[in-house]
Parts: sequence; C-alpha cells; structure tokens
Amino acid sequence: MKMEVWSNLGSILATLIFIRSVVREYFPRELCDLFSKSLRRLLGMVSSYISVVIEENDGMKVSEVYEAVQTYLSARSSSAAERLKLKKPKNSRDFTFSMDSNQRISDKFEDIKVRWAFHSIELSQKTRSPWNPGSDEKRYYELKFHKKHKHKIFSEYLPHVITEGKNLELRSRNRKIYTNEYRYWTSVVFDHPATFGTLALETEQKQEILEDLERFSKAEKYYRQVGRAWKRGYLLYGPPGTGKSSMIAAMANFLDYDIYDLELTQVKNNTELRKLLVATTNKSIIVIEDIDCSLDLSDRKKKKKPEKDSEEKEKPSEPSKPEENEPKEDSKVTLSGVLNFTDGLWSCCGSERLFVFTTNHIDRLDPALLRSGRMDKHILLTFCKFGAFKTLARNYLSIEDHELFPEIQDLMEAVEMTPADVAEHLMKTSGNPTSALQSLIEALRDAKERRATAPLNGSISEENTSATAQGEA
Repeated sequence: MKMEVWSNLGSILATLIFIRSVVREYFPRELCDLFSKSLRRLLGMVSSYISVVIEENDGMKVSEVYEAVQTYLSARSSSAAERLKLKKPKNSRDFTFSMDSNQRISDKFEDIKVRWAFHSIELSQKTRSPWNPGSDEKRYYELKFHKKHKHKIFSEYLPHVITEGKNLELRSRNRKIYTNEYRYWTSVVFDHPATFGTLALETEQKQEILEDLERFSKAEKYYRQVGRAWKRGYLLYGPPGTGKSSMIAAMANFLDYDIYDLELTQVKNNTELRKLLVATTNKSIIVIEDIDCSLDLSDRKKKKKPEKDSEEKEKPSEPSKPEENEPKEDSKVTLSGVLNFTDGLWSCCGSERLFVFTTNHIDRLDPALLRSGRMDKHILLTFCKFGAFKTLARNYLSIEDHELFPEIQDLMEAVEMTPADVAEHLMKTSGNPTSALQSLIEALRDAKERRATAPLNGSISEENTSATAQGEA
C-alpha cells in the first residue's frame, strides 16, 4: 500500500514539473512566477523538510550572519565538498576554503543531521540590487533540516553556528596593536613572540594568572547574571625591567585579543577619551603603560596645598620648568574621566575586554583607581627568583640544569636583580652556557658585595638602583 502511495505521489510531482516547464515556455512571465510560487507552496505542504536561506547582502553591506556561516563551514567543506574555492583574506594568517557553487555538505548537531548548500546565481542587469550595483551574482547559503527539529535548530544550532564562526574568524585573523592619534586609532600587525611559556615568573604566579584569564574568557553568562559589564581590570606594578610589557603581550597571545595602547597625553579631554573607548572592539586589551607618568593621577590625599607666603608674593616669578611626568598643556583628561573610562556607564559599550594599567610606583596612584571593579587584580612583577631564572636559562641557553645552578640559587636569595638584567648576562656569550652563567654569577657577587659594604640606611635603594640601571638603559 505504501509503495503504491509513493508511486502515485511521484507521478503527480513529475506531472507538475512538466507543466511548469510548459508554462515557462509558452505563457507570460507574470503567470510563470505565479505558477512557480504556487508549486513551491504545494511542495512545501507535502515535504517534511524546511529550508532556511541566508543571503550574502544585508542592504548595503555583507551580512554578518552570512560571513559567520561561511567561516563555520570553511573547515567542514575542506573535507566534505567535492569542489572548493581557495582564498587568503587580507587580515587572515592562513588559507581558507569555501564551497563552490551548488556544492552540498552535511553537518551534525546533537544527533540532528542537517544539510548545507551554497548557491550562486548570475543576475541580469534588471535584477541587480540598486544598493550594490557592482554585484553581478546573488550568493546565498541554504540550510535544510527536518521539521521536527525546527525549535532546536532555531534556538540552539543557528546561534552555535554564528558564535563558532565568529570565534574561528578571530583565531585565524592577524591580530593588531592600535595606538591613538588624538581621536583616532591607527594599527599595525601584532606579532610579539612573548608567551606564558617564555615569561620569567614563578610557576605558582604564572598558573594563577592563566587560570584567572581563562575563567574570565568563559564567564559571559556569569557577568550577565550578576549584572556587570564583561570586562576585567589588571594592574601590573613593580620595578623597571620586570616584564610588564611582556606580560601584556603574553596575555594577548593567550586570549587571541587585539591590543589598544592608549597614550593619555594625546587625548585632549574626557569626551575624546570616551570616543576612543567606543571605537575599540570586543576581545581586546586596552593598555595604559606607566599610568603614574601619563597624567596627574596621584593620590589626592597626599597632595600638599601650596603655601601662600607674603614674602614669596613680593619675589618676581621665575618661569617654571616642565616636569618630566607633567602632561601636555592641551590635555584636559581628568582622574574622574579615567575612572569613568574604566568603570563608568560607557565602559559597558563592548564586551570581553581587559583594562591593563602598568606602573613602577603603585603608592603614587589614587586609591579610587585601584579598587575592585576598576583594577580587579593587582599583579606584582618583582625581581628575578630562581624559578624565573630557570625559565630564562631554558629560553636563552636551552638548558634545564647545570652544575652552577646551586650557586646562582644561593646568590639570588641574597641579591635582587631584575629579569631584564639576568637575560642580558645570559645573552652575552651565545652558544656557551657555562660562560654565560659565570658572567651572571660575577654580577650577582658584585651586587652582594655592594650590599654588604653599603651604609645600612641606603643599602636597599643603592642595590635596587644598580640592579635596574642596565634594564632602564
């Protein structure tokens, strides 16, 4: 009985298709279009499948959904499609594949099978879009699935495709580092080699930072649930030469984020600062290095009010010399503007962003800038310990152990030296680990002797100065 029904249904469909071809051949175009629409409606009533069309153009620009679907299917089409298109987008690091016209591939989502097809139709002069006159093709993807899965496809599968497509695009593109020129950002390709594997940090501290970053990158639902903008602030502080800039580069490489290196002295006022913030993208790190030197963001309680002495009034005023850390005269960015930039209403104009400030003198900063919600995690990058030294020895000398290591460990417990200074000694004699380690030992011994012979009240400051002088130079 079932075979007879299907046979009759097949005959009916074949007859309808034959009629459609005859109509197209001998009847006016308006009647043909009406018949085609009626036929499609009839076939849709009989069919158990639904088709969703995702067109390339969304008005005057390319549809974001179309681009996300194209990226999502690129990895799958390379192994499933019979004919592929190969290209290398301008901002991508790798080649990408896409389906050629009229190619079909299958996909699976939680035991639901779907089929994707790519279509490209050549347009006549009359049918070209007035919004995109240069396009001579209509390109679109078609998703086909069974009706019984309609709810799950719309509520779960399509959002999964779009999210995964955007993530794949971010991972494959060339990341960039931006700098501001007044109201605008300019960029170059960011290709810094620093990773957490090469950072000179103690293992426990490195692991703690990695876990915090990974937890943040997966916490979109949590931040929305608690009613907070999806952002996090990091303050990196410590002496010069302890790896603050390398830490930022390692963060960007670990998360695949762009970097916006903000120079506050180039910003005229708080309004321009907000405009720069709005122009940043999601999945980015907004950096202000040496924030204590950029503007007057020092602790308001420690500022002394100028004493007005009558004798001083009578003295002729001398031209004041600009201080090294004094901002440019045309910059009117205030502490309040920076606070609102990091934690005000405008800070939520975007998501999945890190605000990273660096300073050599944390005690100079206003406490309002340091509180949780603005700088959520304070990371002290200090002098080189033995664990960090072993990372440097592996990076620069390709060794895991050496007979001179015990002596170096003893000296590092007694002497403070920055990772930058340690690295400089390890680089002096390429290809000869023993000579490099001996050079480091001599420098550590000299620092230890200076500390022993220096006056008690100035020993620490003198040692810190000598240990960091080479890194600052």
